[in-house]
Formats: sequence, C-alpha cells, structure tokens
Amino acid sequence: MADHPVDEKLPPVKMATTGLQHVAAMYAGVVAPPLIVGAAVGLSATELTFLTGACLFTAGLATLLQTLGIWKIGARLPFVNGVTFAGVAPMTAVVASTDDKSDALPLIFGAVIVAGLLGFLAAPVFCKAVRFFPPVVTGTVITLIGVSLLPVAFGWAQGPDTTAHDYGSPTNLGLAAVTLVIVLLLRRFTRGFVKQIAVLLGLVAGTLIAIPFGVTDFGPVADADIVGFPTPFHFGAPQFQVAAIVSMCVVMVVSMTESTADMLALGEIVGRPADEKTIAAGLRADTLGSALSPLFNGFMCSAFAQNIGLVAMTRIRSRFVVAAGGGFLVLMGLCPVAASLIAVVPRPVLGGAGVVLFGSVAASGIQTLVRAALDKDNNVLIVAVSLAVGIVPITAPEFYHAFPETAKIILDSGISTGCVAAVLLNLVFNHLGKGRDAQDVTHPMEAGEEISGVARTPAPH
Repeated sequence: MADHPVDEKLPPVKMATTGLQHVAAMYAGVVAPPLIVGAAVGLSATELTFLTGACLFTAGLATLLQTLGIWKIGARLPFVNGVTFAGVAPMTAVVASTDDKSDALPLIFGAVIVAGLLGFLAAPVFCKAVRFFPPVVTGTVITLIGVSLLPVAFGWAQGPDTTAHDYGSPTNLGLAAVTLVIVLLLRRFTRGFVKQIAVLLGLVAGTLIAIPFGVTDFGPVADADIVGFPTPFHFGAPQFQVAAIVSMCVVMVVSMTESTADMLALGEIVGRPADEKTIAAGLRADTLGSALSPLFNGFMCSAFAQNIGLVAMTRIRSRFVVAAGGGFLVLMGLCPVAASLIAVVPRPVLGGAGVVLFGSVAASGIQTLVRAALDKDNNVLIVAVSLAVGIVPITAPEFYHAFPETAKIILDSGISTGCVAAVLLNLVFNHLGKGRDAQDVTHPMEAGEEISGVARTPAPH
C-alpha cells in the first residue's frame, strides 16, 4: 500500500527547494518579533542579530518536533512552527514595566517556560474541543486566517519601514505587483516541479529585479558571521514574575486556539483530517517547543498559517518537505550568513508573493464553507456574525482600545475572536434545544469529500 502523500519522501533536490520555499514564506514572520522586542530592550546590533538567529534556531527545532514527532508529540503534518506574533504586545509590555532592561528578557523567558509547560499539560483536554469544529466553524476560521494575514502582505508590499520616505512608493508597490505577476505566470504556463516552486522562483526573480532600484540590501550578508551558536541563557537565567506569567499564559491559550484551527485547516487540505489524537500531539509539540525555546534565547512558538497557504497552492503535502525547511531554519540559526541570504529578499517582493499565499488560505476556507449546509439559515448567521467579529481587528484596529491590555491580547486576534464566536454560535444554534440538526453538525473529520482539489481520506486510528 502506497504511503499517504503526507508521508511521501521526495527526491533530495525537490525536498530542499520546496523546503526553502517554506522558509522564505515564514522568514519575515519569524524575525519580526525578536526585532521589535530586541529594539524595545535596547539591544545592540550584534545582540539583536544574536536574538534573531536564536529565534530562527528554535523555530527550526519546533518545526522538526511538529513534523517528525516523537512519542505522542508532534502532529506529523506539514506544519510549520515559529515565533508567534501574538506575544509581541505582552512582551513589549513586560519590557516597558521593567526598570532594569537587562531583566526584561529573563522575565519574558521565565514566563514563556511556565506557559509552555502548563500548555503541555493542558493539551489532552484542549484537543477535545475538536468536536465543536464542524465545517461551518472550520470554514469560517480558515477564511479568517487568510483574511487576517492579507494585511501583512499589503504591509510588506509597501516597504519595511513605515517612517521611510519610500514607504508605499510606486517603486515598492510595483515590485510587489511584478513579483505577484511572475508567480501567477509561472503557475499558469509551467508544469511539474517548476510550477510547484513558483513562489520561490518569484522571490528570486523579484529580488534580482529590485537590485537596479536600490531596494535589495546585501549589507546583512557582508556583516554576518559564518558560524554562531545560540548559547543557552545568553541574556541571563530565566526569572519568574506573576504578572508576566499570567500575560504569557493568555497568549498560550490564544496560540493553542489558533493552532487547533490551523491543524484542522491543514488536515482538510492534505487529505488527512486532524482528529483529537493528532491535535493533542500537535499542541504538545507547540507547547513543548515553546517551553524549550527560552533555553536557547527564543520566544513562544506557534503555527504559521501562511505556510498552510503554500501547501494548499503547491499541493506538495509531504511533511518531510516542511521538516527540511525546519532543518534549514536550524542551520540559519547556527550560520548567520545563511540566515542573512533570506534577509536579502526585499519586503515588497515578499508582499507580492504573500498575496498568493495568504489568499490561498482564504480560498481554502471558502471551499470548506461550501460543505457547511449554508442553505440553513442558522449556518448563514453563524458565518455572517463570526466573520464580522473576526474582521473587526483588521478593519478597525482601535476598536478595543478602551479594554485592558490583557483582554486586548485576545480581542486583537481576529482569528481567536472569530473562532470563539463561531464555536459559541454553533453550540447555540445547532446543539442546544430544538435548533440541533444532524446535517448542520457534521463532524469535521468525516471523510469522502474534497477540499482544494485533494481527496479527503479518513484519519488513521
């Protein structure tokens, strides 16, 4: 019996290039949090480079743990892990509340360790929420994931610095548009392997085109060291403060909610629907990766939804491809020069490719909603209200400005608020009282249908 495509091992060259494509898709998201937090702490350029490399290294370890798995840890799906952006606000709040900035990172690391360990213990309970994720919920959440990520791509397209004179300039937007067109042309007029790595080729082409415009910066390559290792507890031994721990525990709940939704989305796309066992294993990898990350000076790790879009678009479902990407991330953490090569790609070029990647996630959500019995008024209301709630932080970023900072950690995540709204509305309309309808509450792991052109198959037991 042939292996499921998720367990397929591709030829080495194809494995390496498609793995690099995943790294290119996630790189900006991984390095942004350490750059922001490091700048708030006041780290020197050298220390900032070290912190960024450490986050790449720990993202690679977490990705390997998630894709390859050990014991009951790891979803064993093409699931990319990296530093969660949800933690940026509470981490910078910790920095702001610390008189001695040298204590800020140790306080953050201590809080992440505790939150990770508590999340690991809670994973078997948290995973049982999967029964509350029928197609009407998963489709809504997957759509929100894509829609929530699109503003990131639009921001990249305008440039890396909002205060720069060329932010949003015709040159930057033009480079994004050219990259987008190149990716689309490659997807339309090429076949086989070239078609599958269209995003990577688009990034390379866009970077080369950007050189004459002075947008491509090779400075990171010239300044980077060849070898570097994220020395354990480089910034000091972890410290434990109740307020910091509570805030990071809230972030952990948000991350686990998003990871659950992402695993359900990815399971649908690759044709191996995620059951409770898979989600529990995936959450254990998320939380254990987060608990171990501070050992090497990294932050909390969580799923990267943009890579789900890459899987949906390329239809390369092998988890070993993503594991190869995790290996590259580890090498980048150990070899700053290698990490700097990805940093050469101009942000507008990443933005052009991001439109395709993130839009693919939203399209996958819409395909799931097609199976959500939208001829039922109840389900239409669930989708309508949940999408509205989830889009609030995107269309009105200051909507929750009067709420406490701890509450804003959750409310400012459209994916989390939309997910909670969809689950609660589904319970009210389809589970409680006379509103329950068997067709409306189809289990998310039922087999025999298709999504993103991929036949669905039952999850192994």
